[in-house]
Amino acid sequence: MSKVLVPIANGNEDIEAITIIDVLRRGGVAVTVASIHESKQVVMAHGTKVEADVRLAEVSEQVFDAIVLPGGMPGAEHLRDCQLLIDMLEKHDIDDALLAAICASPAVVFGTHGFVVDKQATCYPGFEAGLTGAEYLPNEPVVMDGNILTGKGPAAAMVFALTVLGNLKGYETAQGVADGLLC
Repeated sequence: MSKVLVPIANGNEDIEAITIIDVLRRGGVAVTVASIHESKQVVMAHGTKVEADVRLAEVSEQVFDAIVLPGGMPGAEHLRDCQLLIDMLEKHDIDDALLAAICASPAVVFGTHGFVVDKQATCYPGFEAGLTGAEYLPNEPVVMDGNILTGKGPAAAMVFALTVLGNLKGYETAQGVADGLLC
């Protein structure tokens, strides 16, 4: 079974976080939702309260098939500033695991820490200057380049999550989930 880490922080985009978690679990992926804060309780950008499965420190030594970051502000900044998460992303990048981020996170997290250098990427409009070293593709809802997957924003959350699922479990599984969701 594929294992995915979804780190969450206060201020992450509600739709993106929940869609990623839900779609991947529907597809049979073992999703670990980890708060980067001391508390497992996180308040999303629009007030949705989410209780993470664990705190990030509890799973920092585990190996995942993918790490998937929701966006939203100031959530993306909290993710960017979490050294434990950045260390995990670097370790997983070296192992060629799938690293995925949507909305502000491709620029704020991946761009700040060098994960999109010499890659094509997308992000929420207005954050593209943060895609340091990347080729910005403004008209694509989702961009895959090597092991890096980026998504544009809340409206692209479903296709983004389905793309993550397809990369982990194959097209047929992703299409089956999409059909069940009437996509």
